[in-house]
Amino acid sequence: MYPIIRMVKALATSREGPIDILDTVVTRHIAWPWDIDPWKDLNNGRTLTLFDLGRISLAQRAGLNKALIANRWGIVVAGNTTRYRKRITMMQRFEMRSRCIGWDHRFVYMEQAMWRGEECCNHLLVRAAVTSPAGIVPPQSVVEAMGHHGESPELPDWVKHWIAADHERPWPPQI
Repeated sequence: MYPIIRMVKALATSREGPIDILDTVVTRHIAWPWDIDPWKDLNNGRTLTLFDLGRISLAQRAGLNKALIANRWGIVVAGNTTRYRKRITMMQRFEMRSRCIGWDHRFVYMEQAMWRGEECCNHLLVRAAVTSPAGIVPPQSVVEAMGHHGESPELPDWVKHWIAADHERPWPPQI
């Protein structure tokens, strides 16, 4: 079940003030008992759901939610990759850092990480598309609607490699 109460909290606590789309948002969380899998750590599916909440905070503070509503746009995740490195166990507190790292002609790329103190536990690269009834909205138009009037920073090489590798992946899958 989607954590509706956490989502409301993410929206309510995102009123701290506007940020630029390229700024980092930090949110704080606790791994509750219902987030834990049978192996006693944060469930990988719940990890992705919590990353959703970090992006909700980022979208709210950066003005994306306002632009989506004003233009009757939607947003979808179009791909992601997650690296898990350290366990987060029941009742542990952690912080999540979320930021947009750039965009190309179709997608916005964001990275997020969960940290316990100075230790990074996991890291997510996600690409998202803003949609309208006519199809994908060019990201440059989206960020301008948010009040950002610059070009995308150059995407890091590791992101470019991920994009290239994903283009090599067969679709539909041969399974």
